[in-house]
Amino acid sequence: METKFRKIGILTSGGDAPGMNCVIKSVTCAAIDKGVEVVGIIGGYSGLINDKIRPLTKNDVAGIVSHGGTFLYSDRCDEFKTEAGMQKAIATCKKHNIDGIVAIGGDGTFRGATDLSIRGIPCIGVTGTIDNDITASDITVGYDTAMNSVLTMGDALRDTCESHARCNVIEVMGRNAGYIAIETGLALGAIGVAVQEIPFDKESLFKRMNEARADGRRSFIVVVAEGLGAAFSEGLVKEIEERTGIETRFVRPAHIVRGGIPTLVDRNLALKSGYKAVELLLKGVSDVVICSRHDQIVPIEIKFALILDRMYKNKLKEDDLEGFTDKQLAEMKAICKERHDYFVDMYEVINGVNR
Repeated sequence: METKFRKIGILTSGGDAPGMNCVIKSVTCAAIDKGVEVVGIIGGYSGLINDKIRPLTKNDVAGIVSHGGTFLYSDRCDEFKTEAGMQKAIATCKKHNIDGIVAIGGDGTFRGATDLSIRGIPCIGVTGTIDNDITASDITVGYDTAMNSVLTMGDALRDTCESHARCNVIEVMGRNAGYIAIETGLALGAIGVAVQEIPFDKESLFKRMNEARADGRRSFIVVVAEGLGAAFSEGLVKEIEERTGIETRFVRPAHIVRGGIPTLVDRNLALKSGYKAVELLLKGVSDVVICSRHDQIVPIEIKFALILDRMYKNKLKEDDLEGFTDKQLAEMKAICKERHDYFVDMYEVINGVNR
């Protein structure tokens, strides 16, 4: 039986991602169809603290699916991390009769959602991050568009590299995750891809480049994940020139990759996830994040998702694993292995194909 909700709030938090607007549309339309009012919270958790609320209708969100960024704007709010800040947010919910919230973003957004859920405001998270670094989800809203943006720019850079017999080192976003780098590196035919997840063999790169140049190859692309740091990327440019003699330029697309028109993959993932969030919230489910696992849209407890993230990223704190069953711990370890094996497999393909 569905729980009686009067009003649902929607917010986007953290870095923007293409497809966030699709989630907003999906949640708005699904909730209104079920007789529930919808309000937009302007500027993420900061807007919830500062009472920046606007009603949403189907007409308000009718044309936003093709727009990047976030219609509701975003912010990073340190005040919300405090008890006083959370109490202000709860007061805003009570003032406007907001019975539940769909929070769109990354791990920081979900931490906020679980804090509100614990304090009596049911929340469900939906992924919205280009980094694809929510370990519990195979793919996140915004990731596919970001990869396609890098691919378009990389193809254009290849044209100039070919014309001038150059190499371009492209540093791509992804925070501390190498998913964008490794996927676009394969698709671009990059002769080298450097990510944090797998040790990078510079000597092997220089050898391959020298051999390819000797065979008559003119253009080279090397993709680097930003998590390795600017010093790594810019230093690699100099090392390539010194060790190969190939003129090398550095490119950092940066936040260009965060914007743009969402792809079909991101739109459909967002629309399905938003619909699922409303469906579950009205059934009384909260404190979960909507994830894509093996092509299925499923809810996963936020605590499980956050601790799984820490396990995968080797950031577990003392007592983090307390309270989880042996089955849950085994599932966490299996997902971490899946992620690691993915990078190993991708490297094998890149080294076998992109020469």
